[in-house]
Amino acid sequence: MSNSNIVKKPLKSKLKAIGKNPYQFGLIILVLISLLLFSVYPMYSIFKTIFVGESGLDFKAVKKILDKPSIYQTIWNSLKLGVSSAIISTLIGFVFAYSVTRTRMFGKKFFNLIAVFPVVSPPFVLALSMILLFGSSGLISREIFGMQSTDVFGFNSLLIIQAMSFSPIAYLNLKGVLETMDASLEDSAFNLGASRWKVFYTITLPLAMPAVFSSLLLTFIKSLEDFGNPMIIGGDFSVLATEAYMTITGRNDLRTGALLAVSMLLPVLTAYLVQKYWVNKKSYTTVTGKTSQGSVIIKDKKVVVPLFITCLLITGTIVLFYGTIVVGAFVEIWGVDYSLSLKHFKYVFDTGLGTIKDTVIIAVIATPIMVLLGMIISFLTVRVSFPGKKLVEIGSILLFAVPGTVVGIGYLLSFNSPPLAITGTAAILILVLVFRYMSLGIEAGTNALMQIDSSLEEASKSLNANGFTTFWKITFPLLRSALFSSAIYAFTRALTSISAVIFLVSASWNLMTVAILSAVDFGKLGVAAAYCVILFVIVFFAFTVLNLLLKQNERSM
Repeated sequence: MSNSNIVKKPLKSKLKAIGKNPYQFGLIILVLISLLLFSVYPMYSIFKTIFVGESGLDFKAVKKILDKPSIYQTIWNSLKLGVSSAIISTLIGFVFAYSVTRTRMFGKKFFNLIAVFPVVSPPFVLALSMILLFGSSGLISREIFGMQSTDVFGFNSLLIIQAMSFSPIAYLNLKGVLETMDASLEDSAFNLGASRWKVFYTITLPLAMPAVFSSLLLTFIKSLEDFGNPMIIGGDFSVLATEAYMTITGRNDLRTGALLAVSMLLPVLTAYLVQKYWVNKKSYTTVTGKTSQGSVIIKDKKVVVPLFITCLLITGTIVLFYGTIVVGAFVEIWGVDYSLSLKHFKYVFDTGLGTIKDTVIIAVIATPIMVLLGMIISFLTVRVSFPGKKLVEIGSILLFAVPGTVVGIGYLLSFNSPPLAITGTAAILILVLVFRYMSLGIEAGTNALMQIDSSLEEASKSLNANGFTTFWKITFPLLRSALFSSAIYAFTRALTSISAVIFLVSASWNLMTVAILSAVDFGKLGVAAAYCVILFVIVFFAFTVLNLLLKQNERSM
């Protein structure tokens, strides 16, 4: 039998199985078309713009970049910042995770809350706070230390801000591993006379190393992708994300700007693929797989007290930075007149009420779409075998894996002319958020489906229920908790996104993150702080409502 016949037979059987279920077949076609149009096509457009000219292949943009000496410094800056912030973020995350999971120190719940808070805040709030605290009119630099002139912009400030901003990613990653680690291994080492330090570096740390490497890679990716913080506080320290934006908007050179943005792809995708397909498989698991809480809980004051002081200092810094934003929104003129005032909120509601409404409308529409689409794709990839499955898997994570600046430029190039001229409309903002963050729903749905015994669905089908009925009556109710959980994070991402949408906002549809960036650019720090406080309130309200719905759903199951 020839190889072609061997290949064709499974393909025919797959097609035949799909043909028996028209609902499933329709979903597969719809998902494939959507991914090709809104995930793959924007990436094709950006590469076409860079490498194809009027007469065919054209590498003028590449040559122009390579002939520019400053670009090498920009690339080095991005990599230096990415590596440095990844190391510090992971170190902070590990200290918090180890303290919360291995001690009974006072204030653990509060430390846990503060450790994850930067995840649900706008991406550049801490950069704004750095200016309010240490800038030329800073509360600490000028009012406390009397410095009349301070330069808060540049690498050092950016490194501090990114370390605080991205440490929750490392914390959540490491906390999950440390919590599920079998403590009996450490107990056994203690019983054999090993010291606390020896147990840590011979057992605990090696078992946590996959999560440490994963955290390093994830925070490195986030640092390279970061646009808002370098834009606000980077100063003369140029990175690829901001250089691409300035090239497109300031110098009106779309082609070169697109190439600068795409140049981030190689390190970002390399780190992403290593994290997803190599580090995640390098897990050191115990034989039992059970967790325990024996003598692994640390009570020694020589260990607990230094950890507590470290956590307290970091927590105090985070509270100080966020508290500064709240105070800055309610004072007359920061650095001049600290009397209480609501004038910044009045200005925001007089001139920016439409922006607030636009932001909420876009997030409310985009969130259920991205979560449901993510759940559908996870169901298809986990439960269904069909031709093109690998394309769906790649297409569904493509826009999440690439920097937001690249995504925004790709959408701008793809949907700026007929037949799908939607630039400047709400539709393009909703689409870019859906296809960039739907992987949150995919991840939640995949994890949930892996826990659901497929025999439940098979039993439904054996009773002559079609695929749609089986999914709606059996699978979907079991996925609701995962759906609500991913909706919380997806809604937050929709509210606080900046790099992917900054090229796509318009006079008709603007977003609060872009308005904050614009206010800082014009020196209206009080207005920017007021916008941030309003965004905090919206996020907190959404968290509360979605958590109540999640708990109500869990009780009804």
